[in-house]
Amino acid sequence: MLLLCLGAWAQIQSPVSFTVSKRALGENELEVVFSARIARGWHVYGPDIAEGGPTKAEVTLEKQEGVKPVGGLKVVGKLHRGMDPLFGMEVSYLENQATLVQRYRITAAKYNVQGYLTYGACDDRNCLPPTDVEFSFAGDGPKQEANAAEPAVEPSDKPQPADSVAAEPAIQAPADSALAAPSVAQSDWWKPMIGELQALNSAAGTGHGAEYGLLTIFLLGLLGGLAALVTPCVWPIIPMTVSFFLKRSKDNRAKAVRDALTYGLSIVVIYVGLGLLVSATLGASALNDLATNAVFNIFFFLMLVVFGASFLGGFEITLPSSWSNAVDSKAGKTTGLLSIFLMAFTLTLVSFSCTGPIIGFLLVEVSANASYVAPAMGMLGFAVALALPFTLFALFPQVMKKAPKSGNWMNCVKVCLGFLELAFALKFLSVADLAYGWHILDREVFLALWIVLFALLGAYLVGWIRFPHDEDEYDDMGQVVVNPRTGVIRFFMALLSFAFAMYMVPGLWGAPVKAVSAFAPPMSTQDFKLGETESGKHFYDYEEGMAYAREHKMPVLLDFTGYGCVNCRKMEAAVWTDSKVQELITGKYVLISLYIDEKKSLPETLVVEENGQQRKLRTVGDKWSYLQRVKFGANAQPFYVLLDNEGRPLTRSYSFDENVDAYVRWLQEGLKKYEE
Repeated sequence: MLLLCLGAWAQIQSPVSFTVSKRALGENELEVVFSARIARGWHVYGPDIAEGGPTKAEVTLEKQEGVKPVGGLKVVGKLHRGMDPLFGMEVSYLENQATLVQRYRITAAKYNVQGYLTYGACDDRNCLPPTDVEFSFAGDGPKQEANAAEPAVEPSDKPQPADSVAAEPAIQAPADSALAAPSVAQSDWWKPMIGELQALNSAAGTGHGAEYGLLTIFLLGLLGGLAALVTPCVWPIIPMTVSFFLKRSKDNRAKAVRDALTYGLSIVVIYVGLGLLVSATLGASALNDLATNAVFNIFFFLMLVVFGASFLGGFEITLPSSWSNAVDSKAGKTTGLLSIFLMAFTLTLVSFSCTGPIIGFLLVEVSANASYVAPAMGMLGFAVALALPFTLFALFPQVMKKAPKSGNWMNCVKVCLGFLELAFALKFLSVADLAYGWHILDREVFLALWIVLFALLGAYLVGWIRFPHDEDEYDDMGQVVVNPRTGVIRFFMALLSFAFAMYMVPGLWGAPVKAVSAFAPPMSTQDFKLGETESGKHFYDYEEGMAYAREHKMPVLLDFTGYGCVNCRKMEAAVWTDSKVQELITGKYVLISLYIDEKKSLPETLVVEENGQQRKLRTVGDKWSYLQRVKFGANAQPFYVLLDNEGRPLTRSYSFDENVDAYVRWLQEGLKKYEE
């Protein structure tokens, strides 16, 4: 499983396919229509994203004769919106199918419009470089007399975004002689290494495992089910239910075991059915929208706060007793498998006050996974953990006598879960805070609240604070014990809670605190940072970095990244800040970071031939994206390659994986190969 996550195949990904067409709107107007098919799991960013965010959809004109844009680039169809915590802003994006339209007014007897649409696309692991979709349309407009009132539009020699040219001169494409650009590559450092890199990846057995996400969700559900199992609503029911099955069929133990197995299977069916119902009602994309929608994140925050207060003993959340009574009565009147299923359904209703908060949090967590089976997989893990003791105790009834009896320890479990609910509630409030720009829950405020919560949890575990439904302890004289003893298990749990709180304290001054980086707001919201980390000898130009590496006889860490690449920032925050990683990068490698969305124009527009077609390289980012494609056969970011100072790969490539130990081993493997 580790190898499934370590590296990435060097390959060109094509998850988005655009077609361009022209549509006439009478004699005086036309539309250029961009239609896209987007692979499942991928999204294309919309046209209304602010500066500093990911690559937005944008039209740039190179020739504009006899036309004027009418408004900006418009989206036809559903435009999703969600909060991106790393960029600290709300972004818009398109999924599955997308249509973008740019309208033009015809102002002359003949018109000619040429340009390109630039878009950015990402999934959960990778981002594509900004990609251009070129278009060119010409034709006849209305008679010249019809436009006599409008002055002729003179061409300009500077390309610009289409939505900003309405009041500007028209655009003239560069002369053909200007496109006769010199070769992009000036040395063997550009020599293609696609076959060599693929061989290294194949030898390492690297790839991507699609099952990993669902396995994680199943384990998350299993953990939630185990937590629900030891709550006062569920644990006392287990021996009662198993004893009922054994007594009802005391002369036929096989039948008793069968009934208990049926009971456990019924629990699984009920909870998996609940997960499927959530998917069928909302749909995978709707679940993903809810996970990133600011309003619903506020709702999730309030829901978890209510659940947490319930677990701390503020009140009980119960379903109407008439529901469970009706089901219980129906179970008593029926026989066979139906009665056992109804008994399982009664357990579901009766235990809701304990299982409801855990199930609610579980469904909220898996909603970020755009999959129809994710909620069902989470519920499967939850139900398996919940049904397991009924089956085991039915198979081995003698073990039930050794099981812990009900007591105050179960209330301790509920209180601990209550603290965790409150801690996770802050995560959802953080998303809404970033979306609306309130700045009430910046990173240091979030960490301060978590420090206090886990310190209070430790104080509860050692007995310094108590809650309403905590039971008193009595001595032999029947007097309440003022300072009850702390159990060994509670002591170690308190030790972990206090240690975790202390671990987060340096984060108040800008320390990475990587263990909570997935929950805390981004580092950009931190008001005070004690120190910044540097990555040693760092180049942003390929040739300059390779020349330095050759001169100093050092290997190269080539980092294909992007300003708008979310997972690139995650890798830098979670992996590159590690001391072992920093030591290797700064001391052993020459780091070359190439931003594929760098907008700085090249001195000359370069024309290259790729896959039998001519392609224009207009910006520095285009050049680095072209390097990644032709040399390594890949086009997604983040993408890391270790090279010798002649431009040859040392080991397999590496993509998005926040496993620090795996990244360290990869860097060490490259050093070993270089020394050999």
